[in-house]
Parts: sequence; C-alpha cells; structure tokens
Amino acid sequence: MKIAFYGSSLLSSYWNGAATYYRGILKALAAHGHQITFYEPDAFDRQQHRDIDPPEWAKVVVYPATVEAMRGVLAEARAADVVVKANGVGVFDAELLDGVIAQARPGALKLFWDVDAAATLDEMRGDADHPVRRALPDLDMVLTYGGGPPVVNAYEGFGARECVPVYNALDPETHHPVAPDPRFACDLAFLGNRLPDREARVEEFFLRAAADAPDAAFLIGGNGWHDKAMPANVRDIGHVGTREHNAFNCTPRAVLNVARDSMANVGFSPATRVFEAAGAAACLITDAWEGIEQFLVPDEEVLVARDGQDVADHLAALTGERAQAIGEAALRRVLAEHTYELRGVQVDAILRDRAAQGREAA
Repeated sequence: MKIAFYGSSLLSSYWNGAATYYRGILKALAAHGHQITFYEPDAFDRQQHRDIDPPEWAKVVVYPATVEAMRGVLAEARAADVVVKANGVGVFDAELLDGVIAQARPGALKLFWDVDAAATLDEMRGDADHPVRRALPDLDMVLTYGGGPPVVNAYEGFGARECVPVYNALDPETHHPVAPDPRFACDLAFLGNRLPDREARVEEFFLRAAADAPDAAFLIGGNGWHDKAMPANVRDIGHVGTREHNAFNCTPRAVLNVARDSMANVGFSPATRVFEAAGAAACLITDAWEGIEQFLVPDEEVLVARDGQDVADHLAALTGERAQAIGEAALRRVLAEHTYELRGVQVDAILRDRAAQGREAA
C-alpha cells in the first residue's frame, strides 16, 4: 500500500522524542512492501540537527512551515491508500488533521496515530471542540504509542471506531551493545528533554537521587537543562544525537527512565528509551508505572523505583556484576518479544485487514 504519513520529523530527533519510534515502525512496514512517504515541516531547527540521512525505505518530503506549503503536501494525500496524521507535529496540527480527512480519496484508510495519547485525552476531556474529538467520526481508527486498556477505553468512549496500541520497541540494527565511551562515564545517566510535564519527576527521581548520593557521579543529557539548578555531582551534556545513544546507554553503571506525568498516570506506556537501553544491554532503573511487567520483569530485567530514595538505594546496592546480569536479561527479553519487526507484523496485519473490510463493504 501507499502510505502518506504526516508527522513531526523522521530525520531529526532534535526536540522530537518520537523519531526513534517513527523510524522503527516505518522501516518495519516498508519491509512488508508498503511504499511510505513521510511529510515533515521545516520547523524548530530540526533540519539543522538531522541525525540520519533520508532512508532508502521511505521518501521524506520536508516542506516549509507555511500555510501554502502545508496545503501542497496535503494535496498529495489523494494518491495514498493509507493517510496518517500523527500528533505533535508542532505546526498546523489541527489543519493537517482536517486536511488528511478532506484530501483522502474514497476508500483510503484514514488514521490518527497518537504518540502522546494520555496528554491528548486530557486535552479532549477539557475541550468539547478539540480537533481530535471533531475528527474521530471521520477516522477509520486510532493507533497509539501505548497506554493499554485505559487509553483504548477512553478513545472508544470519545467515539473512536477502534483504538489499538502499537508499543515502542527495539530495532537491533540501530540500538545494540557497543564499547563504552569515556564521555558518558558515570554511575547513573538520564536522557530526556526538559518538558513541563516531566520536570518535577526528573527532580524527584534523578536530582533528589543525586543529592542523596553525593559520592556518585550523575549525567544528564537532553535539551533544555543548561539553566537548571543541579547538585554538584550532576554533569549536563545537552542534546545527545541518536548515533550516540548506544554509547550513552552502555557506558554508565545504570541508566534511568523517567516517564512524563500523563504517561506515568495512565501506565502501559514504555518510552523509546526503555527499549533503547535494553537493546544496549544497559541496566535500567525506571520510575514505577502500571504495566511495566508486560515489558520487563522487575528485579530481573529492570529495577523499579517509587521515588528518588529508591533510585539512590538501587544505585548503592548495584554491583557491576548485577548490573550486567540485569542488562543482559533485558536484552534477551526485548529481542524475543519487543522488536519493531514484530510491531511491523502487527501494523501490517491491521492495515491489510481494514483494507479488506473496506473492499467488502464497498
């Protein structure tokens, strides 16, 4: 099938945490014979911070962040069998969603792919005229980055015909064990952009842990932390491109995952960082959220913390041998059950099944 995908960016992870997810899912779909065109705006300096070249498995169209250019790329939706609007493009989100519905040819599948479903649903609850609420009757289905039964039930309660979570996963060709890099040497590392709905949790799970363990070395990567007050044992290194994620995960004694508020509250929403770290055989400490057992076994494949004190306690008890054992167990688990190849099988089956249903109905 020809897929027209309107998202934030495939080429750049700069202020774009969904990049790894898009790359993994769409690369896997291309392996099933789908022809993918990804439309991304030239916005937020992402094109100046590309971390991959245009891939062979997708055509990428970068358009100026103007109304005229947006309308031009929307017109190309008419040639697609499947049109997808992802949330969080950052410019013209409402117009793009309305546009893909209006421009899709009769019989084409129209999907909304929500990579921040918990936050979107919170917005919808507070706004009866929210663009996604208005669009649901005209969409064939909603796919989400995660969220489990709470997100499925909420979307279907708002009128979605169908909602299916397609979880983050691992592309072992991209994320895998590598040699340590002295630039990332520390006891605990955290990688994530500074966002309003995550900052308080980073303060609790990372900065409080650093304050409670003054003899340990902590490392924080991601955009926006440069002017944040931090304990003296925390080193801020700014944006870390995806090419460096393997070394970032492999070098520290442990790495930390901190969910955003909405995802932690809903549960069943493992971040891409979880699978990147597991793919690198890193020892992962994660904040507690419902459903973690669906992806990794606590105390065997991941360490789970309820607060910053738990993080500090885990770190104090963590020997190099145990960290290695946890990381290797996590790698085995994700290779067996949580790869983008498997997610590609899932989405390919969904698209072919819904297309067949549409033909029968016609």
